[in-house]
Amino acid sequence: MARMADGVGNSFLIIVLPLYIASGVVEGRTFGLTESMIIGIVLSLVGFVSSLGQPFAGRVSDRTGRRKSYILLGLGGLTAANLLYLFAGSYVTLVAVRALQGISIAFIIPSSVALVNELAGAGTRGGNMGVYNTFRLVGFGSGPVAAGALVNAGPYSPLGIELSGFEATFYLAAGAAALGFLLVTVLVHDPAELERTERDLSVDVLDGEGGLDPIFTLGVASFFMATGIALFATLQPEVNARLDQGSTWFGVQFAAFVIAQVFLQVPIGRATDRWGRRPFILVGLVLLVPTTLAQGIVLDSAVMLAVRFLQGVAGAMVFAPALALAGDLATGGDSGTKLSVLTMAFTLGIAIGPLSAGFLVSLGFVVPFAVGAALAVLGLVLVYTQVEETVGRESPRAGSGPAAQD
Repeated sequence: MARMADGVGNSFLIIVLPLYIASGVVEGRTFGLTESMIIGIVLSLVGFVSSLGQPFAGRVSDRTGRRKSYILLGLGGLTAANLLYLFAGSYVTLVAVRALQGISIAFIIPSSVALVNELAGAGTRGGNMGVYNTFRLVGFGSGPVAAGALVNAGPYSPLGIELSGFEATFYLAAGAAALGFLLVTVLVHDPAELERTERDLSVDVLDGEGGLDPIFTLGVASFFMATGIALFATLQPEVNARLDQGSTWFGVQFAAFVIAQVFLQVPIGRATDRWGRRPFILVGLVLLVPTTLAQGIVLDSAVMLAVRFLQGVAGAMVFAPALALAGDLATGGDSGTKLSVLTMAFTLGIAIGPLSAGFLVSLGFVVPFAVGAALAVLGLVLVYTQVEETVGRESPRAGSGPAAQD
């Protein structure tokens, strides 16, 4: 619920910040960059800063044996960053506030995923990861819709105080993060058995037998998947022109991916607890190939909607099961470090995908989607050859956690 709350606030800004910059409120030196380039930098900066900071935050969380403290640190920083947008009158200040937001998110993600992993037993880990991702996606998916309406309906006069639509949005984004802070403070506790660790927390690339480490492999596959699914968002003008459709159709097509994830994450996660993680990840990567490529080929809006929904099904079959499999492999005290490999890779892919789409589309409309499909094929090969099943075998963390004791 806390991640849903801060997800609403974060996704508000995806819609609001470009409008805020274009409104003329932000001014100052642009260092020779165009307004559209500045918007691109501001939007992508959170992803890059967060992805680079997540391994560090995960490792610190493992070293100190604390999860809740770092989640609260991140949510507090996020609350402050959302309020500081009210004072960001220059491009430099805006970039600095956006970087603070990225650092805050870097502390939230690995610590919260590690906490979910440790509170779940081996037999419920997939379902719990599905619940976590579902709530996060509900917040992230609903925020843009609310943000657009909120900005357009301004100004407001609560208690006689004049607020523009932008100011109201920043206050609500800060309030959403503060609500997350309150929920975690009151309702969340670190696992009783969690202790600080002095063991080696380096991330392995090789498995010692000539192959790739399975968690590193899942991270690479997650990066490829995230890059492919993030291509669509940047290409709204090109997609609408090609399909001869309006922005409403594009919005529905964009939302179809999220809707599939929201409805399928939990049942798929629970299914992996019973039948294994690896088969679902492999089927998801197989499905990701044609559903990504088809977005560069179809010429009908309804078909594009169906393709986007199926790509969401593919994403649901990969990400939560991959987190659960990595959680199965994590030994006591290193969940933050291990799982940050996957969360960092996914966040980085979401940041790089839109940037690469803008460049590749100049080579032909189908090119970005063909590259995304090729990356999915490569991810499929890597997982098939380098990752083994964890359900049904003796695991370092099998039987741990309250859920397992139930």
